[in-house]
Amino acid sequence: MSTSAREERAGWLRLIADRLDERAAELVEIADRETHLGAARLTGEVARTTGQLRLFADVALEGSYLEAVLDEARPDATPPQPEIRRVLRPVGPVAVFSASNFPFAFSVAGGDTASALAAGCPVIVKAHSGHLELSRRTAEIVTQALDAAGAPAGTFALVEGREAGIDLVTAPATRAVSFTGSLAGGRALLDAIATRPEPIPFYGELGSINPVIVTPAALDARGEELASGLVASFTLGGGQFCTKPGVVFVPRGFASATSLAERVNALARPTLLTDRITDAFGETLERLLSVEGVELVAGGAVRDGAPAPTVLQASIAAFTEHSDALLEECFGPLTLLIEYGSLDEVGWAIDAVAGSLTATVHAEPADDIRGLVERLAALAGRVLFDGWPTGVAVTWGQHHGGPWPATNTQHTSVGATAIRRFLRPIAYQNAPAAALPFDLTDAGLARIPHRRNGELILP
Repeated sequence: MSTSAREERAGWLRLIADRLDERAAELVEIADRETHLGAARLTGEVARTTGQLRLFADVALEGSYLEAVLDEARPDATPPQPEIRRVLRPVGPVAVFSASNFPFAFSVAGGDTASALAAGCPVIVKAHSGHLELSRRTAEIVTQALDAAGAPAGTFALVEGREAGIDLVTAPATRAVSFTGSLAGGRALLDAIATRPEPIPFYGELGSINPVIVTPAALDARGEELASGLVASFTLGGGQFCTKPGVVFVPRGFASATSLAERVNALARPTLLTDRITDAFGETLERLLSVEGVELVAGGAVRDGAPAPTVLQASIAAFTEHSDALLEECFGPLTLLIEYGSLDEVGWAIDAVAGSLTATVHAEPADDIRGLVERLAALAGRVLFDGWPTGVAVTWGQHHGGPWPATNTQHTSVGATAIRRFLRPIAYQNAPAAALPFDLTDAGLARIPHRRNGELILP
């Protein structure tokens, strides 16, 4: 598969996307039965998933991801310079671990699978136990599409079960691992990988608090709009998005100045993905409520196996004293307001927040937020302004990652550059044309963006 042409792989990805779109209604019905996420949300996620597949088809065809370079020979240089041709090549078979909260976009045919196939890597997916029927049906569709497109045998496979997952990351043939899930699950896989005689890269998305800052001017200008946006964001998908705003720094009186509590208390209780997640939500909620200085603003209970959307509140002083306890990630519909007196207090408090996928600022044009933004840029992979972090656009420029524990890597798992995880550089010195991969031949370079003697050349 590593020698397949970029045009071939683009065709594979587009046919997979077409086949998934054709069977979207069937897949959504299965997914809703297993995950309780709702037909509307899941239908949109299928479209996002097939859009990702087509994006990576475009990435493969465009070719700049190869980072191709030609340094021509200079025999008259001191010392003489040989011809060097450099390119990125696929690393080999990739293990992809499905996520529970995105049964399409981060699952069997999700972004990790799409980017690995686009790079030229075979993919073995470890199905998530929370949606096994959907995983099997999606894998059937992917396999049939690859067969119809003429992909080599062994291009794609699905495995199930915890032991199979451990076997997968320790198998000598596996060359990289991609994982979206809990910090504990990621550590277990890292421990297993550490037993390998030969190390391999592990790309883990593990946990994120996603801090939000609301300035006093923003509250005065659009308090009700902010309350509405916050409620919609932290309860989206039952609060089970990895980009959920988990801690929100607000001016004193934010909740009472807006209809926040009324909005939250009017919401229905969501059914979470699994019983284990529901139990963990209740346990985390109890721990947070036990912290001195924490108050309940809205919600606050789990009944009949369903949690109430919940807002907690604490002062900036309580946060400073108990930040370790208050920054525990709670997977589910809960957010924590931290009331402050001045933005200077927020500037110091934000340093206690661990690495996150996102950080958000709601401010007005007259606010001087440069210092805050610099702090946020140090802890997050994406900084948003006057929006909410739960939407992640799948684009060429997107970055979905962040410092530990959001991820353990500098790479993204969403967007075009996610392909970089599954590539490694190789340089060919004074190679005869017949020994070069096509993309490094003169004919191949003429078709893709590349550097020639340091100058960027466009096809």
